[in-house]
Amino acid sequence: MKRCFVRFPGTNYPAIALPQHDNLANYLTVQNSMILFGCRTGICGTCLCLVEGDIPPANLEEREVLEILAPGNPQARLACQVDVTNDIAIAPFEE
Repeated sequence: MKRCFVRFPGTNYPAIALPQHDNLANYLTVQNSMILFGCRTGICGTCLCLVEGDIPPANLEEREVLEILAPGNPQARLACQVDVTNDIAIAPFEE
């Protein structure tokens, strides 16, 4: 099974590895990431982050939330909704 690495540029957090097609939210904790979580269902927006890397596009529900929280930002994603298919880098969303 392919493993994908999630990096946190500009921080002291080490990269984490997870199985391809697994949900990013299942692996991020306060001990290994600066990305926080609330509902984990894609409606609260707590885990809004910037993602660099090749991953599947957001589904309709996620896109609707992103249009409210980060209109026009193609790197903005909800970490709880990300299907990790390749190595990525993430950072907190800052307005």
